[in-house]
Amino acid sequence: SSTCVLVGEACGVAGLERVERSRRYLLTGAAVAGEAAAPALHDRMTECVYEGGEAPFFGAGAPPPRTAVGTVPVVTGGADALAKASKERGLGFDAFDVAYYAKLFADELGRDPTDVELYDMSQSNSEHSRHWFFSGRQVVDGVEKPKSLFKLVKATLEAARTAAAEDGRPDVSVVAFEDNSSVIVGGPARVLAPLDAVSADEAGAGGAYGPGPLRETAKTLHALLTAETHNFPCAVAPFPGAETGAGGRLRDVQATGRGAFAVAGIAGYCVGNLGLPEHAIAGEEATSALPKPAHLATPASILRDASDGASDYGNKFGEPLVLGYCRSLGLADDGRGDRCEWLKPVMFSAGVGWLDARHCAKNPAEKGMLVAKVGGPAYRIGMGGGAASSRVQSGENAALDFDAVQRGDAQMLNRMNRVVRACAERGAANPIVSIHDQGCGGNGNVLKEIVETEGAAYDLGKFTVGDPTLSAVELWGAEYQESNAVLVKPDAKAFLEAVAARERCHVDFVGEVTGDGVVKVIDARDGPEVTVSELPLKLVLADMPKKVFRSETPSANTTPLHCGGVAA
Repeated sequence: SSTCVLVGEACGVAGLERVERSRRYLLTGAAVAGEAAAPALHDRMTECVYEGGEAPFFGAGAPPPRTAVGTVPVVTGGADALAKASKERGLGFDAFDVAYYAKLFADELGRDPTDVELYDMSQSNSEHSRHWFFSGRQVVDGVEKPKSLFKLVKATLEAARTAAAEDGRPDVSVVAFEDNSSVIVGGPARVLAPLDAVSADEAGAGGAYGPGPLRETAKTLHALLTAETHNFPCAVAPFPGAETGAGGRLRDVQATGRGAFAVAGIAGYCVGNLGLPEHAIAGEEATSALPKPAHLATPASILRDASDGASDYGNKFGEPLVLGYCRSLGLADDGRGDRCEWLKPVMFSAGVGWLDARHCAKNPAEKGMLVAKVGGPAYRIGMGGGAASSRVQSGENAALDFDAVQRGDAQMLNRMNRVVRACAERGAANPIVSIHDQGCGGNGNVLKEIVETEGAAYDLGKFTVGDPTLSAVELWGAEYQESNAVLVKPDAKAFLEAVAARERCHVDFVGEVTGDGVVKVIDARDGPEVTVSELPLKLVLADMPKKVFRSETPSANTTPLHCGGVAA
């Protein structure tokens, strides 16, 4: 709808708010019921079913009122009240989360948490977002290990740097383990850039802006690589799961340093036994009768539809997919009596890019700076992805799992990319102080991270929404795609608005850095101003204690390998 509205505006159509499409199906036969057929005929995240053959048009009735913000009685009910809310709402809090947040609100803040705050914590501080297991304390066979898994991984970089120093070689690692991508040293290059951008770069200041010719200029460019997996969404809805996996990885490239450029993409897939009806594969019969979550896609459909989704997104955005792989594996017995199969698939998305050597480091937030959202409007899409992707998939969570899958809009990402590019092309005059991509946790995550540790005040009424019925929880927590947060100085506001208008991309100045270390969110869309969230960053982002994970070394009861009949 947002893309159609922008196309209409570009054609001179005024006053267009939304564009929607309706489809009618005629179901024949006694064995076909509309209620049973509906799930296969529509996307319940973006479409509604209307019985009787007619869909109501806009203006046919007032939209339902937004859900009011409530609280959970933690002060009086303690951890039990929080655990009950987590179970009822699918927040995914474990025992550590329940104890920590109950103490935080009851003892530290002295008040009950709002619905917005609890949903924010469940997504922004989920395993998916904060990698608690890899960064946590590991106790194996009763003995705590001296290093976390993350520290073990990072030790490889330190070893490489030490070896380089001993050999007299330069350290070529520029960015590692601290941003959306890794960056290594590149070299000088000749590039084409708009004349106004080159002039601003040479002057080191804003300068003129407008249409003009391209000019060849010299820059030092560094090479960029990023990789991630988008597993859970591809298990539930392979096509949109893979396309938003590709889109999320592209935003990781964009949001490296102070703005970077995508070049090419890679995709890979790991699934369970394929079970192809006309192509039996030896060994797959061992798991054919074993249970699988009914709401998850089959391995064969994941390879087909997810591959289509990733390629479709790259084609629409303008990034070639140049490399890939696929694997299938399913064992009824892994040698210890346990089943081993990729029931939750792996969708691997990676990409290479480049960025100006001067833009590799994000600059810190300072009081008075403005926070803007650039990209698509907010929709009720991708609700609860952090909690959903952090738990084991099962049929009882089918509704929550489906609601958590995002929907992609590659054309909007292309427009947003041109805005970021216009800023980065200005070199020394790049107005972007810092940029973060929106992913898991939605605004609640990205708008806290970009102002860490300074804090900010945000107004939900300043966000562009594609659905006016969004509640405060949905607007603050939905993972709607194709959106980045950027931090700029006040004097860059006019330039960013001009570039966004040229590219027909939304830009909303939604908040300002306060310097008090608190992220405060207000909502006055339905009347008097209401504070829906007010959280000190040091207690919910920076200084949270590490979780403890206990495990035991499994016994080595392996099954002997029988090679009877095999010639020597």
